[in-house]
Amino acid sequence: MAAEPQKNPPQHQDRRPGSERQMTPEPVTIRAGYRGSGKFEGKVALITGGDSGIGRAAAVHLAREGADIAIVYLSEDRDAADARREVEAEGRRCITVRGDIGDENFCRGAVEQAVRELGRLDVLVNNAAEQHPQESLEKISAEQLERTFRTNIFGMFFMTKAALPRLGEGAAIVNVASVTAYKGNPQLLDYSSTKGAIVSFTRALSQSLAEKGIRVNAVAPGPIWTPLIPSTFPADKVAEFGTDVPLKRAGQPAEVATCIVFLASEDASYVTGQTLHPNGGTVVNG
Repeated sequence: MAAEPQKNPPQHQDRRPGSERQMTPEPVTIRAGYRGSGKFEGKVALITGGDSGIGRAAAVHLAREGADIAIVYLSEDRDAADARREVEAEGRRCITVRGDIGDENFCRGAVEQAVRELGRLDVLVNNAAEQHPQESLEKISAEQLERTFRTNIFGMFFMTKAALPRLGEGAAIVNVASVTAYKGNPQLLDYSSTKGAIVSFTRALSQSLAEKGIRVNAVAPGPIWTPLIPSTFPADKVAEFGTDVPLKRAGQPAEVATCIVFLASEDASYVTGQTLHPNGGTVVNG
């Protein structure tokens, strides 16, 4: 018998990027029974958009594996404080840095603060992003186009550029792309374009940094239950979110975070320039 679609209650948040505290149910940050094995003992990871969703889940999983964490976030102070408490509950140090990654000066300052307070930098997770659904290309203003690219791809360039002088041999960069990079989304034209750029950036940067011993990979999640969903879409769309993939449900941030842990760890020592697809079964063939 075919599995029934797993729906969430209809809900909407009026402010982006949204808050985990207001979601029903709250996203799953760490997989039940997940055991750390010291993969990142003595290392430091910086995660953009680390206050909620995929970023928070990555922070907590990396902390359980032994890493100290720098969380960069835009404006959700309560979510950032919650994320910091979750990391510290794993017995690791954590700092939070508030600001806009679309500002190159901010990115430089965030990296320097992380190194100053935590001592080093070994892993960079470029996760922060924004999206603004529109019915057609004609509805996308120049301001929206610039804003989406500034956060989603310019910010990734800025943060990586700032981090590179601090990353040594054996370091890892993991970029968060999207299934939309491969299959598109008619209401997210600018967002899909930035995610395609992230895949290309990942491939090119991996070749650029291979001789330095720095690996660069990506994840391309499908529908994941994060605050960006209720803060972006109307309540009826939120209720159906994720039910159109083969697994018939939205994924949880924890289900992406384990992919990030793998790509950032020595378990993936022979993997660079690649993309993992935690997307609920959508076949993208590329």
